[in-house]
Amino acid sequence: MERPLVQFEDLGLLDFKTAWDYQTSIFQPIINQKIANRKNPDQQIPTKNHLLFCEHPHVYTLGTSGSSSNLLASEQLLTAKGASFHKINRGGDITYHGPGQLVAYPIFDLDYFFSDIHKYLRFLEESVILTLGDYRIKAGRIEGLTGVWVNPEDPKNASKICALGVKSSRWVTMHGIGFNINTDLSYFNAIIPCGIKDKKVTSLKQELGKQVDFDEVKNKLKTNMSNVFDYDYHE
Repeated sequence: MERPLVQFEDLGLLDFKTAWDYQTSIFQPIINQKIANRKNPDQQIPTKNHLLFCEHPHVYTLGTSGSSSNLLASEQLLTAKGASFHKINRGGDITYHGPGQLVAYPIFDLDYFFSDIHKYLRFLEESVILTLGDYRIKAGRIEGLTGVWVNPEDPKNASKICALGVKSSRWVTMHGIGFNINTDLSYFNAIIPCGIKDKKVTSLKQELGKQVDFDEVKNKLKTNMSNVFDYDYHE
């Protein structure tokens, strides 16, 4: 069976709302095409898969299953910190994005892969776990908690290094992961990250004790995602 193709774009540093609108401009036509294909089985037009990498200026986002009480800062304080806030249409609770964090937005038609959103989340986690392994950092999962954790075998002292939050419709995905590379972790003090009160956050920089080559991490994650999901890129 032929491997799926994924179109890759590195958007660089991009305002969150601009990136969200761009995702939607890709996501919605795929949904529309799938609906049209279902209505016209004799005129099947293939859909496409996309992967977007970017960084965002300081921003806090709250998912559909989150609570605004997990935002601990006032609007005035956010403004003073140069941060914005958005309620958005992904799953999950509240998180932070900012410079030094690698954000990945897969817009995949899972009909090319598998129709299982839980498996999809595990594959995203596995891609990050393998990338951390490239830096000799042992990371993994904690049962019942979505995301990637350092020291997962000791849940009381585990630290989250990557958060996940996705939306899917007709097996098409959007939103994705926030992977802390050289992130200023002090910005997480303004929230209860992912609504989990007793867990810390960490970054690749903090774990390695030095600044990390951001482009190198991008390339490693890009490769690991293609291996885990078994697809090829075109740009």
